[in-house]
Amino acid sequence: MALSGPEPQRFVLQRLNTHVFDRPDLVMKNMLNLVEHVERRLASNPSELTGRRWEIPRVLPVRGLDEHWIEQDGQFWRSITYINSAKTVEVLHDDEHAKEIGYALGMFHYLISDLPNDGLADTLENFHVTPAYLQQFDIAQTIGCSGSVPTLKRDSRLSSAMHFIEKRRAGVDVLEAALCRGELKKRPIHGDPKINNVMIDNLTRQAVGLIDLDTVKPGLVHYDIGDCLRSCCNPAGEEAIDISQVQFDLSVCEAILDGYLSVARGFLSERDYHYIPECIKLIPFELGLRFLTDHLNGNIYFKTNHPNQNLDRAEVQFRLTESIEAQWTSIVGLVERLRSQS
Repeated sequence: MALSGPEPQRFVLQRLNTHVFDRPDLVMKNMLNLVEHVERRLASNPSELTGRRWEIPRVLPVRGLDEHWIEQDGQFWRSITYINSAKTVEVLHDDEHAKEIGYALGMFHYLISDLPNDGLADTLENFHVTPAYLQQFDIAQTIGCSGSVPTLKRDSRLSSAMHFIEKRRAGVDVLEAALCRGELKKRPIHGDPKINNVMIDNLTRQAVGLIDLDTVKPGLVHYDIGDCLRSCCNPAGEEAIDISQVQFDLSVCEAILDGYLSVARGFLSERDYHYIPECIKLIPFELGLRFLTDHLNGNIYFKTNHPNQNLDRAEVQFRLTESIEAQWTSIVGLVERLRSQS
């Protein structure tokens, strides 16, 4: 949209999903705090941005009100600035594009790495906490809305997917256990750094910012790293029809991590590096777990076009997990090699 005038100001009018975010006021406060912090960082002209531009979508104040959002008829609305001369894409073009995706996430983490956690509310409790999703899965097996468990288990595909989870149950707490031991620490994160949330300059093809900041909250940077790689390193996509085509592309992974570490190297600890391979494996498994749980619950969370779509999606993520497991030694070696580079 655009405001009329000699130099029209373009902006984006958005309605916040209050079914997902039951405290939209806290989502907005998080966004305002984050934007204010990033703008201060950008004002210092960080050397990591020399010769590049970086944009952060700002929330516009409501005319005539001392607020940045408005509630009307039970709906929650806001306006944010439009980022000019840039766009998002759904598919990676090449390794240079992948490197820019990684750079974007690294720069985002870098700019908010010194933002205190107490400046952000936890608007999505247990988001990316895999043991919590496993508990939901266990409940769904018992009281799922789509049918009784004994009946469901007679479906060979469903039985296979449930067996896949059972075989990996013991490892789902790897990141949370490291957090409890003090090996990892919570930092501000984006929460949804998939490929189509990265803005790419129309001319330079360089990343210029991350959008969709509703999921910003304290968490482990590993959630973001794993989710970014999950969304980018499977050329077949989340809705793959032929599951045999699903694989984890190690060359794309290397390009993304190379771009990420070109900025993030300065604030990552040795233990952070140690758990990067773990998050690469865990996050696809976690999403598959969530898809399967929703399938058992009658498809009440993720939008579907047919009854088995969430089961299909779960199988894709589990196949991606298997591909990662098959390349485990190479992934660990890749992270170690990138870590040791100056």
